[in-house]
Amino acid sequence: MALNQDKSKLSEVEHIKEKSKYLEGTIQDSLKDEVTGNLYAQDQQLIKFHGSYVQSDRELDKERKAQKLEPLYSFMIRVRVPGGVATPEQWLVIDELATKYGMPTLKLTTRQAFELHNIYKHDLKQTIKEINASALDSIAACGDVNRNVMNSVNPYTSAIHEDVQQVALRVSEHLTPRTTAYYKIWVNEEQVVGPEEEAPIDEPIYGKTYLPRKFKITFAIPPYNDTDVFAHDIGLIAIEENEKLIGFNIVIGGGMGMTFGDDSTYPRIGNVIGFAPSENIPDICEKIVTVQRDYGNRENRKNSRFKYTIDRLGLDFIRKEINDRLGYELAPARPFEFTTNGDSYGWIKGRNGKWFNTLYIEGGRVKDTDLFQLRKGLRAIAQILEGGDFRLTGNQNVVIGNVSEALKPEVDKLLVQYGIVAHQEVSSLHKHSIACVALNLCPLANSEAERYLPSLINRIHGLLEKNSIGEEPITIRMTGCPNGCGRPYLGEIGFVGRAPGKYNLYLGASFNGDRLNVLYKEALDEAEILQTLDPLIASFAKEKHADEHFGDYVVRKQIVQHIN
Repeated sequence: MALNQDKSKLSEVEHIKEKSKYLEGTIQDSLKDEVTGNLYAQDQQLIKFHGSYVQSDRELDKERKAQKLEPLYSFMIRVRVPGGVATPEQWLVIDELATKYGMPTLKLTTRQAFELHNIYKHDLKQTIKEINASALDSIAACGDVNRNVMNSVNPYTSAIHEDVQQVALRVSEHLTPRTTAYYKIWVNEEQVVGPEEEAPIDEPIYGKTYLPRKFKITFAIPPYNDTDVFAHDIGLIAIEENEKLIGFNIVIGGGMGMTFGDDSTYPRIGNVIGFAPSENIPDICEKIVTVQRDYGNRENRKNSRFKYTIDRLGLDFIRKEINDRLGYELAPARPFEFTTNGDSYGWIKGRNGKWFNTLYIEGGRVKDTDLFQLRKGLRAIAQILEGGDFRLTGNQNVVIGNVSEALKPEVDKLLVQYGIVAHQEVSSLHKHSIACVALNLCPLANSEAERYLPSLINRIHGLLEKNSIGEEPITIRMTGCPNGCGRPYLGEIGFVGRAPGKYNLYLGASFNGDRLNVLYKEALDEAEILQTLDPLIASFAKEKHADEHFGDYVVRKQIVQHIN
């Protein structure tokens, strides 16, 4: 039943991968071409596997075109942080690289990675080389492979967090591509991290053409679904008994992306298919990946994610195929409960006796402003954080983690000194929000997200205050296009950019991330958004049940028809 026996029907990207010599392509020649700031067309696809995308400053495109210049091309580099935990030394390296080579800010992504923006072609190799010297890397941060493996970093869960983290790291290592092209191009074959085999080698899991499309894996530790475990190709839900990790429930087939006007594309919540002990998880993930490798659609990339493979062939077929490849059946899923997909802010003492401080980072953008110096402050903390760590959350925030009792007052002093504490006093709406980069850097964006959402939330917060529910927690997600990088379809209120200043409005996701929202109205400007939300918030304030969340309310009142 595998697809794509007729090579003439394969997408162009499939041909590029097949001819690429395991992702090497002609990237090195592209980098040497001084005529353009871009890469050759085929290498623009291949460099994604190396963790980078071509971008341009879209706000300068018209001016440069009038001057008969090509767009001001630059590159985004995405740095993998498996499980979301980075050392203070690694934080300092990424911070320094942003100043040396790119936009002087750090972007914390919704999948626990760092992003560096505005890296020009002549600095690309050196930047990636220095990333690798820190024992981080960018291989497989993008492209048709398994990407950065996520894990809950919520400090409440530290009793089993380290055990779950170790499984996440094993999965990450097991599914990292074995190609040596990455090290040959970027690190001059000095393998600081990565496979020890010498080139040429094949890809024992992925094969010559890798996967049909990107693949994402996340771990979550109940009751916190801070990684949105149902939104990924594979989700692993930790099952704990007597404060011991006994294994994981396995979720498959989640995915957020869609295309406007194409009903064959849609967001999807994953299905729980069973339970397995911890030691089996890397092999189970491999077998699921190979099912997608063999049965995924390689003809139409819009329908190539694992969610579409499952819906095309049927969940029963996919489950049987997984069991057959494993040689045994997965055990029945164990009970679990999620209460939220948000973060817990402020200082919390973990069960290991260390302290953890979750900071709200607006839009995941670590930068200094006239009001406060977030970037300088975190840099100063990293310089004294002996034995501690930085934990990137799935909500674009950061946890200053594993702080000793003796060091905590020093961290507090720096948080005050750089104005960071004062700017943690934002509304609950802000603290439950996510926005993608969107304009001006993302070539796919139809409208603003990161730069606009905070001001829109201020106005929505005004509606809540008017109804005396100003600190009601409501998850709000905004993206500049329908591809779903900010997981907008899991927002109790979701905004998806349709055109400049226009957004589709989605309502009705659950507060804990296990139910999608539903399209409510299309192409609204700000005034129309507020006019639409005003009466809904007013009725919610008057009619909500005790402890009822906004998403549950709009479903109960049939304001939207839940279709999950």
